[in-house]
Amino acid sequence: MTIDELDARLITLMAAEPRIGVLECSRRLGVARGTVQARLDRLTARGVITGFGPEVDPAALGYDVTAFVTLQIRQVSGHDPVAVQLAAIPEVLEVHTITGGDDMHCRVVARSNADLQRVIDQIVDVRGVVRTSSVIALDTPVPYRVMPLVSDAPHRAER
Repeated sequence: MTIDELDARLITLMAAEPRIGVLECSRRLGVARGTVQARLDRLTARGVITGFGPEVDPAALGYDVTAFVTLQIRQVSGHDPVAVQLAAIPEVLEVHTITGGDDMHCRVVARSNADLQRVIDQIVDVRGVVRTSSVIALDTPVPYRVMPLVSDAPHRAER
């Protein structure tokens, strides 16, 4: 799925100002309101735009520790039953199935290092988890981002 220059400008504007309305978007982009709405509808239907909700910083909620936990699981029932159980732990923010010697990789948060032990204990208690390994993030010099991909997409289509 490729996006064109107008799509990229629209996504960039909405990412910079999430509370902006469709009418103001159309004014700033120099296109009709219906064009903006149609583009937003199309980008949402195609799964390019996945949400319009606020971004929340876990640290602002008191979760100052971020860690990455790698899991080895029993392969009897596959990944899905383990993922369902992990999703029930609020501090588990993401779970990815991975290649290599391990099976799953989780991003988790905790209120402190001691609280991280509690979270890891919950993960270890998940039926199907055989072993875990964890590392604590010290800093996030490049946070999760997708805007460089959005900016580059129209130019990739030209190449």
